[in-house]
Amino acid sequence: MSAVIDVQELLARAAARVEPALIEAVPKLEGPLGRLHESMRYSLLAGGKRLRPAICFAACEAAGGTPEDALPAAVALELIHTYSLVHDDLPCMDDDDLRRGRPTCHIAFDEATAVLAGDALLTLAFEVAAEGGAEAVVALARGAGAAGMVGGQVLDLAAENAGAALGLDGLERIHDGKTGALIIASLEVGRVAGGAGGAEVANLLAEYGALIGRAFQVADDCLDVTGTAAELGKTPGADQAHGKSTYPALLGLQRSLEVARELSERAGEVAHRIARLGGGLDGAESLLQDLALSVVSRKS
Repeated sequence: MSAVIDVQELLARAAARVEPALIEAVPKLEGPLGRLHESMRYSLLAGGKRLRPAICFAACEAAGGTPEDALPAAVALELIHTYSLVHDDLPCMDDDDLRRGRPTCHIAFDEATAVLAGDALLTLAFEVAAEGGAEAVVALARGAGAAGMVGGQVLDLAAENAGAALGLDGLERIHDGKTGALIIASLEVGRVAGGAGGAEVANLLAEYGALIGRAFQVADDCLDVTGTAAELGKTPGADQAHGKSTYPALLGLQRSLEVARELSERAGEVAHRIARLGGGLDGAESLLQDLALSVVSRKS
């Protein structure tokens, strides 16, 4: 069985585990808050790869835990990721009207409701994450906040508003924040849930996460050029339409695909170093290498 097939099964298992918990996290409500919960569920339960929960589960298993140990963290990650998509799609941000194959939240409801739905999803994420303890909450806050995902979005908007093409270093700083920081947090909260301690494990997982986060974004930029709306669940060509700097724009499509593969291979080498630490991490190598391959083998 190929690694790609294994990874597709990994993603499917992760989605099957996390989906019931997401439904439970945001129940249907009647009355004044009914519309808010409806908008939250509209975005949260619209499908998606559930990649960050899968990464969290994989890190937990690599650290010697079980997927059930990491379920609260996985739910929190998907709540944060969905909030970020709702807010990124707003007219004041990326101004997109299609997400996960359906109208974006502010189109389906209204702009104010979308803002509040994102706020509520983010706040709920930390309520859920608290079940995993303070260390998990800190890791999520760091990955999602000004030093991570939000900071990356600020840099992205500043570059777009400046109207000047970024160099490669600037583009990498943006996406290390927008994409990589929450992927690193996914690994960290999974490690915490699995019980693997020590700075060496945490540092290697952060290195691995930085590599697959960057590989994911390079592949994502390439898919924006080559994919269709049906495959992506969002409008292709949006980066070019907004005048954004992308890896294909800077490096060309073919070189960008090569860079994504190189980053994935480097992540696989880090996975080997993680496995050599032992202490319950012996089985981590194959799982983490397959996961690294998946981010550059995907079609959506």
